[in-house]
This record gives sequence, structure tokens and C-alpha cells, in this order.
Amino acid sequence: MPVLGTAEHMADGTSIDTIRYRIRREATGAINWLKRQWRESRLFRWAIYALALLLAAWIVLWAILARDMPDAGTLLEYEPPLPTVVRGVDGEIVHSYARERRVQLQYADFPQELIDAYLAAEDKTFFSHGGIDAGGLFGAVVDYVSKMGSGERAVGGSTITQQVAKNILLSNEYSITRKLKEMMLARRIEGVLDKQQILELYLNEIPLGRRSFGVQAAARAYFDKDVGELELHEAAFLAVLPKAPERYGRKGQEQAALARRNFVLEQMVANDFVTRAKADAAKAQPLGLVTLRRQRSADAGYFLEEVRRQLVEEFGETAEEGANSVYAGGLWVRTSLDVEMQNAARNALREGLLRYHGNRGWRGPIATLDMSQGNWQGQLQSSFLSINYRDWRIGVVTERSGSSATIGFTDETTAPLTGFPDALKAGDIVAAAPSGNGFRLRTIPDVSGGLVVQDPVNGRVLAMQGGFDSRLGAFNRATQAERQPGSTIKPFVYATGLDNGFTPSTQVENSSYCYYQGSALGEKCFRGGRGGQYPMRYGLEQSQNIMTVQIAMESGMPNVIDTFENVGIGSYQPYPAFALGAGETTVVKMVNAYSTLANHGRFNEPTLIDYVQDRRGKVIWRADKRACTGCNMDEWDGKGMPQLPPTGKQAMDARTAFQVAHMLEGVITRGTAKRLKDLELPMFGKTGTTTGPTDVWFVGGTQQYMVGAYLGYDQPRNLGGWVEGGNTASPIVKSVIKATRKRWSDHPSIAPPGVRMVRVDRRTGKRVFDGWPDDSTGESAVIWEAFKPDTEPPRSTRADEIEAKRKEILALIRQGTRSGPTRRDEAEEVGALEDFVEDQGGIY
Repeated sequence: MPVLGTAEHMADGTSIDTIRYRIRREATGAINWLKRQWRESRLFRWAIYALALLLAAWIVLWAILARDMPDAGTLLEYEPPLPTVVRGVDGEIVHSYARERRVQLQYADFPQELIDAYLAAEDKTFFSHGGIDAGGLFGAVVDYVSKMGSGERAVGGSTITQQVAKNILLSNEYSITRKLKEMMLARRIEGVLDKQQILELYLNEIPLGRRSFGVQAAARAYFDKDVGELELHEAAFLAVLPKAPERYGRKGQEQAALARRNFVLEQMVANDFVTRAKADAAKAQPLGLVTLRRQRSADAGYFLEEVRRQLVEEFGETAEEGANSVYAGGLWVRTSLDVEMQNAARNALREGLLRYHGNRGWRGPIATLDMSQGNWQGQLQSSFLSINYRDWRIGVVTERSGSSATIGFTDETTAPLTGFPDALKAGDIVAAAPSGNGFRLRTIPDVSGGLVVQDPVNGRVLAMQGGFDSRLGAFNRATQAERQPGSTIKPFVYATGLDNGFTPSTQVENSSYCYYQGSALGEKCFRGGRGGQYPMRYGLEQSQNIMTVQIAMESGMPNVIDTFENVGIGSYQPYPAFALGAGETTVVKMVNAYSTLANHGRFNEPTLIDYVQDRRGKVIWRADKRACTGCNMDEWDGKGMPQLPPTGKQAMDARTAFQVAHMLEGVITRGTAKRLKDLELPMFGKTGTTTGPTDVWFVGGTQQYMVGAYLGYDQPRNLGGWVEGGNTASPIVKSVIKATRKRWSDHPSIAPPGVRMVRVDRRTGKRVFDGWPDDSTGESAVIWEAFKPDTEPPRSTRADEIEAKRKEILALIRQGTRSGPTRRDEAEEVGALEDFVEDQGGIY
């Protein structure tokens, strides 16, 4: 018998006609039946009306809901808001900028036990339904109807797919409309993503309390572990959190959390996810929640805040300001932060501030709370004041009565406070350290300062400390405090002199200097120098103001100001006072200027960020913008390796920079910073003490590292007559170097081409041919001096002077007197003197 649809059958026209006839007959019969039912049955008519009404309502509802429905297809390209992760110079994570805790993982990163725990707790049929669980939906409807008017919130009955729709595409609005949208979107999502993709989105985005989104962030927040380290009872606890993310992790809710966790474990057994024995063992475990997480950030608050500020300026702060924003873009930032150097810098500055503060006593509270408003715990927490120094803590004086006082902390604990002055009162926020059964008051120095460590070759800032502790205030004195640098600016005056006819041996007057300022101001005089003339080197080593002004004025103050600008110190008017450090600048600018000296005159902008990558790893910003031609060749062309040009710009003659740095070595060996000499480093540097003194400085280092620090009050005032850069600031830098001494090279500085090293008498600057430098004490009369070609003292000068002096002495001896010795004695005396002159190599 032929099969319907075959060619043989289609060829039979009679059969086709028969089929057509039967279709028409059946259709006519159905239509006639419907017409008859419509005429004869009222119930049928009402059923048709209801069906039409229901269909119309569904179409209208669909149109209303779908009109502004999000596109489920966007989930294919969905990028969750992620924090910015910061790495140090060694590539290790040192910090993150986040307002929410988020970590993005792939499906393969989630342990199976954790997945099973969430399926047991939230959606047992996840892998079998199409986005909506009919049973769960019916239960949710019944619960909603039963609670109508009671004010209670009904259970959601949402599948994991519906929760993804709500968390990512919708809001958390409690309404039937949102629920319907959620269901419609769930169906669409199931058509766009596979089950693993949906579960990955869910486990990365679900809010779980403690500002945590996603299971990895929650594992860190509640257990200080990664998801791969979680035990079964911990995974089960995380699975209870979607129901009440801000409840089960709180103090006082332990029993409720245990009950809910154990319920999840039972559900895992019921679904054959774990064995009964394993679940029972997990039930026996305590919650094990942590309150204090391990430190995940380097103690470099000032450095990291400066990095954050620069990132916000470049990329924006929130998602609305750009796809690569700091708090949503998921950036990976490589910085130059050297944690070891940062720790040394932080400790050194703190020690210096405390050393200066000495026994000055309590300087007043850090801040004050209004105790009349109550809730001192909330006020203290919202102040965000804390400290990371020894065992000190920040607290508020909750009670003060006579000789007794009580201090309270952010964890709501209180304790007796001792060692406080009469001025202490309730509401004062203070520092305290454990003592006996209570705490003893501690003083945060009111004097402050800043410190920077830099790599001179490329300008990378390795460490930065802008005060005692960034948790006590964000003002960064390393970058934001404009202070007078004092004598630390003098090397750049001397550099200008070297570029304008001076040499290290040039004799400079050191008695006084006067110049005419015009008819309105009259004559201005600088006095107080050590009378006489001295070599240029002496003026720099001993920080002589008169010599500095002489050099500045003879070189031209406009030229001096140009030098200041070229090395990034600042821009000033061409007045002589600026040659002595009367202008204002910052620590980071001064350290960078000295790095220019160490780097043979090449100036680099100081940088804290090396490069920035987006969430996919693409570099979107880098500090080093040099082009490397040929670096990405597919195959080697047989030529030499590509050579990158040096970074930065040539801001100063390389020979001049070396000459200044070489003279500054004398500041360490016999000048105003001799206390650094025992470090036995080939370092150079300069102290600075401003009028008052109100600020004291030291900046110095080697061609490997440069360190600079200042100390002073935020509102400048006198530090005390005994305070100098040499006895207060230089010990701070010395502490940094001692803590990291093994990293500092002992090799002497490398001179650039075109520098001639010549032996000279350091007291006169004149050339020496018969003596050698002795570096053992630093007081050797003969030293090596750096000269540019054809500027060194000429060879004939000293020889001619010695010979002339010798002849003069011999002539006087030969003249004698009538009452003088016999000819024989005279001859012996002349011979002895001639031998003396020869033995000593000349008279000078």
C-alpha cells in the first residue's frame, strides 16, 4: 500500500482530491458544532468570554511587563562591578579599592560541595527545570495569600535562575509585578545561557552580608579563607545566607544560624550530595566565624591613597564615570610600592617624631565626640579613626570622674584608663595601650613630617610616609605639605654656578654680600659668614649662606630659578632669598630633584603607578611610554637586541650633576650630616634648617636609592633653638638606610663621560701632585675633585708657587746677618732646610 506523501502517491490525483474533500468536510463540521454550541449553550458562551478575556489580559500584561523588560542577552556580556586590585613592586597583592567585597571566579573554581550546598538550600531541581519550578511557585503563591495584610514578607519560591534575574537585571522590589518580570526573564535566561553559566553568575553575584557579593568574598569575610579551603560545615553556612544575608552572620544569632546550617546539611543528605556520617560530623562543628580578618593590605596608607587619587583622576570613581572606574572596573594596578622599604620608612618617621616629642607630655585629644547625643560606639565607628602602632588602640573616654576614667573601643568593650592629665574629659578620642587590668594613655606627637624613598634611575617612588598614621588623617605631608626646603635647595644653586664659570675649587668670598634692590627698598645685605675666601666645595659642605648668595648672584638669579624649575622643585621670583630655600615645595619634589643629580642630570617625573590593566588583562595605561621598536618581532632578524632610550629628559649637564653630587659626599664625611658617615656608604646628601627653625630636612642617598624627610608642625611654629637638619632629620633617613642596609650597594658612584678626577687640597682648592687622598677619616687634606675638561687647576700653578717660595726662603737664609752663625753652621742649616723642602714635597 503506498505511503502518503511519496512520489508514487502524489502522482495519483484522485487520492489528493479525496484528502482535500475530507479536510473541508471535517472543518465545516467543527465550525457548525461551534455555532450550534454558541446558540444553544450559555455556559459555552461564558467560557469563550472568559478565555478571550484571559487572553486579552495576558496580552496586555505581557505588553506592560515586556515594554521595559531588560534583555536577557546582555548577560552574555555582563561585567559585574569589581574592585580595583593593587600589586606592589614584586607583583604581590598589597591592597584593593572596594566599597563592596567582590571576587569573580569561573565555574571550575567552585568546589562541588559548595555547589551542592547551594542547590540543596535554594534549588534542588535546578538542573532539570526550565527556569521556573512549578512546585516552588505554587508554595510561594499559597504563602503570599496566607500572609496578605499581615505585614510579613512571603517566601520567594524563586529558582536560582530567577534570583540571577532579580540580582542582575531587576531590583529587590517586593511586588507581584517584579515577580512576574522575574519569571519571564528566567525563561529567557534559560534560552540564552547554559546551566553552568547561570550558576557561575549566581555564585559570583549573590549578596551574602558583610558587604560581600559572591561566595569567594563571603568566604573571606566570614572565615578568612578562599572557597577552595572551605570545609563542609562552612560551605553549608554560606548556603544559608541568601535567605537572610544580614542576619545569620551577626552576633546573637548563633543558634538560628546553626539551626539553618544543619537544615542545609540535612537537605544535602536527602539529595544524596553527602553521606549521613559526613553531614553529622559537619553538624558537630561550631560556626567558626571570624571577626578579624588577616591583614590583606600593606601598611602604606599614604602611598595607597595617593595611588587611588591618581586612578580616580584618570579613570573615574564609579561605573557611571567609565567602564574602567576605580570602584567598579576591576582594574589590576602594578605600583612601585616596596613593602620592605615602606615598613622601614614608616617606622623611621614614627621614631623620629616620637624622639622629637620626647617628654613633652600629652598634647590633647585626637578628636572629640558629643557624648550628649549618646551611642558613642556608633560615633566612634563612624569616625574611622584607628592606629597600627605597637599595641596602641584608639578609643573614646566614656567617663571621667576625679582620678578615674573609662575608655571605650569600637568593639563596644570598655576598660579603666590610667596615666591621664587633668585636662582629659569625656568624649575625648585618645590613643591607649594595655597596662595591667586596663589601658594607659598614650600621646600621638603633634609634630609631623613626611618621607619619600625613590629609585633615581626611573623616578619610581618605592615608599611614602606622610605622617604618623594615615588612619588618623588623610593629609599626606609627603605630597601635599608645601614647606620651605631651607639649605637642601643649595646644591642646585651650586649647579647653576658650575654651569656659569665656577669650578669646585673656585674661591668664593664668605664675609658678607650686599646688593642694591632699588630706590624703594635700598640695599640688602647678607652677613654672618666666616670671613675670608673658601673653595666652592667648602660652602656646600658647611652650608654657608654668604657663599651661596655670592654664587647665585654671580651666576644670575634668573638662571638659578631656571635650574629649580628644570628639576621640578618649583617656580619662584628671581630674589636672592630663594637661593637659601625661602620658597615652598614638597618632599617628593625635593627627593626627585636629588634623584636628578644621582641620575646624571636626567629628570623623571616621580611615579607611583607602573601600569594599569583592565579586568581582562589588557594594559590601558603605563608610566613608561617609551616605544620599543622591534620588541614584538615574530622572528629574530639576526640583529642586536632592541635598545630602549633612557627615561626622562636631560634637565642638567650630566657632568654638573656629578660634580654637585660628588661635593655633597663631603656633607656626609665632614659636613653637616657627619652622623651618617658610619653607614659606610658612598652616599651624598644635604641638610636643611629653615628660619626659626620651623622645618628641618635631610635629603640624600646614592645612585641606587634616594631618601628625603622633613619634620615640622602642620601649622609652622618654632621647633626649638637646638633643632637642626643634621641632628633631627638626618637620623630619620639613617634609620631607613640601617633597616634596609643589605640592599644598598657599596660601589662608588659612576661618573659620566667628560669628568676628570683631580687631586686637590680641599682647604685651598689647589692642585696636588705629591699626596694621595685618605678616605679613612674624611679629614684628609688631599681629596679627589671632579672637574670638567679644561677647568681643573693648571699643572704649573702649584709647582711654580712651590719653587718661588723655595727660592725666597733660600735667599733669606743666604743673606744671614753679621751676628749669625759660622759659615759651617750656616751651610748645615741651609742643607737641612733644602732637605726639608724636598722631603715635604713643597710648602703650601
